[in-house]
Formats: sequence, C-alpha cells, structure tokens
Amino acid sequence: QVQLVEPGGGLVQAGGSLRHVCVASGLPFSSYAMGWFRQAPGKEREWVAGISSAEESKSYADSVKSRFTISRDNAKNTVYLRMNMLKPEDTAVYYCQVPRFGSWGQGTQVTVSS
Repeated sequence: QVQLVEPGGGLVQAGGSLRHVCVASGLPFSSYAMGWFRQAPGKEREWVAGISSAEESKSYADSVKSRFTISRDNAKNTVYLRMNMLKPEDTAVYYCQVPRFGSWGQGTQVTVSS
C-alpha cells in the first residue's frame, strides 16, 4: 500500500553534487515525516537526515551536516536529498523511509569516485 520509489542514483566524482529523489504513494504524504538512510559496504545502515511533516523541520547526521540538505515537495509527494561536496565515504545504497510505517524505498546506489 505504502510505496516509496527511488529513481536515479548514480556515479559522481568526489567534490560533486547529486540530488537524490524519493517518490511516495499510498499515503497522505504531507501528513508524515520522512527520512533518509544509507548503508555502505561492510557497514550497518545509518540514519542520514529527516524532515517533519509540519513546518519542514530538518535534522542531519553529523557526518553529512553542512553538506546534505533534505527537502520535500508535498504537491509531488516527493522528498529530496541534496548532496554537496560528496566524498568517497558517502558511497552507499541510499534508502528513503516513512518512520510512521517503517516503510522503505527499494534503495539506490550512489557511488562517489576519487
């Protein structure tokens, strides 16, 4: 019922930027907070960023703070993760999530080359 689709991903050179996208369906999107997670090879999945449904309050993991920006467009049922100044250690599979339901996107590979 609740579905999260993550088109895109890709290969980016270190220092570059990428806007990652998650499109939601099956829920009143504007009523729910959204989050981004990632999982790098050999590591556990980690929380990256979150955005609330009300007033678009935002929070970030220390590892991405000042480089990543989470945003949403409720008219498009879409949450974004703008990634700037990318580093090789940002390489991971990125997942969006609806915390209320514990629903996950399918995950999309983001690779940052040196």
